[in-house]
Amino acid sequence: MTDDSRSFHKPIRRPVELFDRLFSAEDPAEVSRVAHSTAAALLSRVRADPDAEVVNRLVSFTDQHGIDDIAELWSRAPARSLPGALWRLYLLQVMIHDDPRSAALLYERGRSAHDTADAVVAGAPIPAGPDELVTLIDTIMRGAFEGDFAVALERTAAFCRLQSAGATHVADDYEATEPERASTLTTRALRLSHYAEDLAAAASLWRREALT
Repeated sequence: MTDDSRSFHKPIRRPVELFDRLFSAEDPAEVSRVAHSTAAALLSRVRADPDAEVVNRLVSFTDQHGIDDIAELWSRAPARSLPGALWRLYLLQVMIHDDPRSAALLYERGRSAHDTADAVVAGAPIPAGPDELVTLIDTIMRGAFEGDFAVALERTAAFCRLQSAGATHVADDYEATEPERASTLTTRALRLSHYAEDLAAAASLWRREALT
């Protein structure tokens, strides 16, 4: 790795000073400015020079450091912004890695219940088991840094739509016998539906060079 790459990835892995600023920041405008500037700097730098080691670290960031670091950077950004889109990509990756069996159940239930092109867009094999979904989300994450960012967002949006449909159908199964579980699944379905809308909108903005 070049010296330039080393100087780049250090603040990506654990930008302590930046996190301290965000923890103590009271000005929403300052928090927003930092979120947007860090997201733009990260994505533009990696896409300009997609060093394999740097990309690998970004794809596996939450495995090594958890989601809290990224949350402090981007979770409060508007959904249809660059930091908001990156936050959703990482959060969905964590969701699948943490419970791939449930993710696969909901994905397959949604895929089988809805005759749409979403399964083709998402790009998972048929059928898609836990291992396949972990591979899928990591591949999408890698594509966000190395390939067409809009395509990565559209694939994730398609994935979310299928997961949302699956969660809705499984919730119906539990409505009579386990209403609390059904309610949890319904809430997840709604959140995933919103994520799909936001990611699709972010993809459209990116194509118009308007995602900031």
